[in-house]
Amino acid sequence: MDKPLAIFAGRSNLALSRAIAEKFGTKLGAVTIKSFSDGELYIKYQQSIRGADVFIVQSTPPPGDNIIELLLLIDAAKRASAHRVTAVIPYFGYARQDRKDQPRVSIASKLFANLLTGAGADRVLTMDLHAPQIQGFFDIPLDHLYASSIFVEHFRQNPTEDLVVVAPDVGSLKMARSYSKRLHAGLAFVDKRRPNQNIAEVMNIIGEVDGKNILLVDDLIDTAGTITNASVALKERGAKKIMAASTHSILSGPAYQRIEDSPIDKFLVTDTVPLKRPSDKIHVLSVAGLFAESIRRIYTDDSISTLFDD
Repeated sequence: MDKPLAIFAGRSNLALSRAIAEKFGTKLGAVTIKSFSDGELYIKYQQSIRGADVFIVQSTPPPGDNIIELLLLIDAAKRASAHRVTAVIPYFGYARQDRKDQPRVSIASKLFANLLTGAGADRVLTMDLHAPQIQGFFDIPLDHLYASSIFVEHFRQNPTEDLVVVAPDVGSLKMARSYSKRLHAGLAFVDKRRPNQNIAEVMNIIGEVDGKNILLVDDLIDTAGTITNASVALKERGAKKIMAASTHSILSGPAYQRIEDSPIDKFLVTDTVPLKRPSDKIHVLSVAGLFAESIRRIYTDDSISTLFDD
């Protein structure tokens, strides 16, 4: 007999979790998650998961309770004799702290990887890690999804003439090159300096942008300083319509105001992180179908990489 499958959700992004379950053709499993008066979390599965292939959907943006909640969900599933537990983390928090680039700092993403493994996760499914080398921090299988397939399909269905894909910094150049190739568009990048955390300065634009329509691409938008500064510089250098696409819309601090005040005409994001509020410029594309199909393939031991064959 095939092992049973169950999909459960933490509370960080219930809308996406329900959409994933619906796309898969099932409903979320029953689990009680509550907080005591002092903030301590309590987890209890309300159905038997003995011998089941369990998938736990939980993004891990701040606050840290989202991480603790995921760890407790994994621990409870293992103690309930689940056959296999897969942590489905649409947004993998703390991925920006992936190396010791200064003295006396932590490598938070490595610590998070250790915590997931220590809690009992057998596998991880995530999307667009800020630093792809984080995959090497795990001694368990990790499947890495790409939101570019969602964005590229959108732009193929809504083609734009004279399109140039722009990387807002050197770190996103590889991603921009991939978009450029698949959309048959030009390529440019912004040479940026960051004097302090969350502060970005545009220095130079490398590539032809005068009279072109622009697509800025990045994996994560936090305060939106980098991408909005880039949009201003591009406009000053003769760019026409400016669009942007980013997988993870953290959008903290002044991010919304910066986007709304910027020359960006349309900002596409996914639902890996729920928006704090709507904005006329921000449009959400769902990754629920991609995660549902990936869960199906993990369950049936089929290839996930073929999802991205182009």
